[in-house]
Amino acid sequence: MRILCLILMGGAAQAQAPNRFTPGIQPFVSVNDAVVALEHVRVIDGTGAPAAEEQTIVIDHGKIAGVGKSVAIPAGARRLDLTGHTVIPGLVGMHEHLFYPSGEGIPIYTTQAYSFPRLYLASGVTTARTGGSMEPYTDLTVKRLIDSGKMPGPNFYITGPYLEGPGTPIVQAHLLSGPEDARKTVEYWASVGATSFKAYMHITRAELAAATEAAHKLGLTITGHLCSVTFREAAAIGIDNLEHGLMADTEFDPAKRPDECPQGNRAAFGKLDLKSAPVQRTIRDLIDHHVAITSTLAVFDAGAPHRPPLDQRLLDVLTPQGAITYMASRARATDAGNSTALESLKKEEQFEYEFVKAGGFLMAGVDPTGNGGAMAGFGDLRNLELLVEADFTPVEAIKIATLNGAKFLKADSRIGSIAVGKQADLVVMQGNPAARISDVRNVKIVFKDGVGYDPEKLIKSVEHTVGLH
Repeated sequence: MRILCLILMGGAAQAQAPNRFTPGIQPFVSVNDAVVALEHVRVIDGTGAPAAEEQTIVIDHGKIAGVGKSVAIPAGARRLDLTGHTVIPGLVGMHEHLFYPSGEGIPIYTTQAYSFPRLYLASGVTTARTGGSMEPYTDLTVKRLIDSGKMPGPNFYITGPYLEGPGTPIVQAHLLSGPEDARKTVEYWASVGATSFKAYMHITRAELAAATEAAHKLGLTITGHLCSVTFREAAAIGIDNLEHGLMADTEFDPAKRPDECPQGNRAAFGKLDLKSAPVQRTIRDLIDHHVAITSTLAVFDAGAPHRPPLDQRLLDVLTPQGAITYMASRARATDAGNSTALESLKKEEQFEYEFVKAGGFLMAGVDPTGNGGAMAGFGDLRNLELLVEADFTPVEAIKIATLNGAKFLKADSRIGSIAVGKQADLVVMQGNPAARISDVRNVKIVFKDGVGYDPEKLIKSVEHTVGLH
């Protein structure tokens, strides 16, 4: 294994950037130079193009100044020999949360304002859209602290509180009283900084229509983890995005009634024929209405037997009680021989592949909920493995998790791919994920705005805290 070499060429002084970091940031910064050259790297640029070998990336004051085999390196640049490493764009996580299930069987979620931003950044998530909030004021404050350089974390896009109706098991949810309440909720949270909204499982069609109209008038987007409203109904209303894929669509459930969420029937979903005319009509309808899908395969993977591969890092960041709770839940899923969960995961993978090949727009996020096995950051990397399991190529999976999210956020002129002039949000990984997608776990440096962060130090700083804060 070749050790990273930091090389000064010709004895020139390094172009050291000013120390602009607060005590909350400084311990995690490993590269803080105005001009940096990443040499001898493999580049997967996020566009879906094949990996390019023996490349140099020049970072100049936070921007990508050069990419290629023959790139002029400015005098005084800090030169990093990264032979054997791959660089991909910073991940753009499109279903992230700042909370974790900690109610010991009761649907109560504790906000992880300290630990989760660090875990996202350590895993290469440099931009993240929250997928609904339990404490939106906290989420907005975390964003402000990160943006002002007072704490480490990704660039957050904050989604407002869940737009939910009576019947939800979530203790912390506000229950909408009708369309006017939905409209006012959107308008208020937009006024204090939310940039998107999420409809949830017990919203009515009228409430969804009012929320969608209000969001669109403000130039904002609305997504949904739906149940009471079907995918085709939501598409007709004008929703922009749907979470979790077809597994969350209830239109094929024989017990479905208008504006009501039927009891889940995963066994029926696992046996659903994706080639059938009704399913194909739904896929076509979503594409025709330009509705994006967010893949959250990691959260479903966590509920299947013997999955995901047990990661010691996950156990290390959990509180002792959290680790026990997760391992017990994992054992129950395995001991029960929960083939239904695995069938559903495989069916969802198949749907997402079919959706994209038909022309659909797919993004990715972890959704760190479920039984606790889909961890912030770690689960975003696991998603890449699962997308490849779903038959996407590694470069296609990386595009889904980077450039596609940036395009949905209308930020692709700045982030999402590796190109001259873009923000230097980059992930350095040891190995070759184009050949072995599991190499995405080997994150060595994460650049955000051209500043390199040490993933190990970020992860170490939150040991035994997830589930607490």
